[in-house]
Amino acid sequence: MQYQINDPSLESQWRSLILFGKNSATYKFAFAKTLLELAERETNTITLTDLAKPFSRHIVEHLRQHDKQGSAGSSKFLTACRQYLAGTLPLERLLQQTEQLGFVNVLDAFQVVHNGLIPQPFYEQHRVNGKPQLTLTDHFLQLKESFHFQNLPQEAEARWRLVETAWNLQLNPNVLEVEYDEARSMFFIERNMMRRINITSVRDALNGYQKGKCFYSFQDISIVSGAEQLCAVDHFLPHLNKQAHLPANINGVWNLVLADRATNGAKGARVPAVRFLQRLHQRNEFFIESKHPLAETIINQTGATSERRRQFLLKHYQLALDYSIHQWQPAVELPGTF
Repeated sequence: MQYQINDPSLESQWRSLILFGKNSATYKFAFAKTLLELAERETNTITLTDLAKPFSRHIVEHLRQHDKQGSAGSSKFLTACRQYLAGTLPLERLLQQTEQLGFVNVLDAFQVVHNGLIPQPFYEQHRVNGKPQLTLTDHFLQLKESFHFQNLPQEAEARWRLVETAWNLQLNPNVLEVEYDEARSMFFIERNMMRRINITSVRDALNGYQKGKCFYSFQDISIVSGAEQLCAVDHFLPHLNKQAHLPANINGVWNLVLADRATNGAKGARVPAVRFLQRLHQRNEFFIESKHPLAETIINQTGATSERRRQFLLKHYQLALDYSIHQWQPAVELPGTF
């Protein structure tokens, strides 16, 4: 099963870059956040000089927290960023190094998913006086005007934090367990009894895999704090079932979805109609294909193969339904698919 990169929406094509593009370094996430930041400019022409300052700033901010920002053994650009952090390289020199070294691969690779260019690229490359220069396309300008644009920086940041956490903790994927802090709506990893490492907001991490839509009604949802359409984090199989001694962890990533607040309130502690179970399975498979700590956690919690994971969901769904009796479905459900 593959994430639908042929989805005609520009939001889905952007999210495919963030969620399913290659992750040999975190440059992709820094570049994504830089493009989104520069979208506020009046011009659609972007030079390496324009890119250098925000790009290096995003990398440096993450290096403060996690030194490992790539799978390669060494990087001249990351070395320059570390020297800047240490106070041995001035900002002017860092920006020069960023222009020379920071964009060697990312400009070509960013818009490629599964070895192919996305159908509607967000920028085109040209060379001016021997240097690469970008021209933002109408697709990017249309993306900027969409409802979902507000969510994209937080989604990129969440993905970045998940990837760098996996690299820096150097945990065996077979024992990796990302947990859910319900009170704070955060994902965390517990290294030992005395140390909890918060990774990222649950909303920020889940939203891209639902294409910015309510899991049940397909209405647009927001992950921006204070927004009118701020979504709720919902337990697909109700949290009440924790009292029924289900074999699996109800707070597991596999059971968490995002929902419109009104829809979530109407659902309450009821079990969704069985047709939503396939949607949950599909959403979880997208996580697994994207290969990060949430993927490993879902595998560890629900099964090593797609069929085992499907059977896991069926088993726990029936147990929850036996306990809850009533099935629920939303009063409003717009057309759409994950």
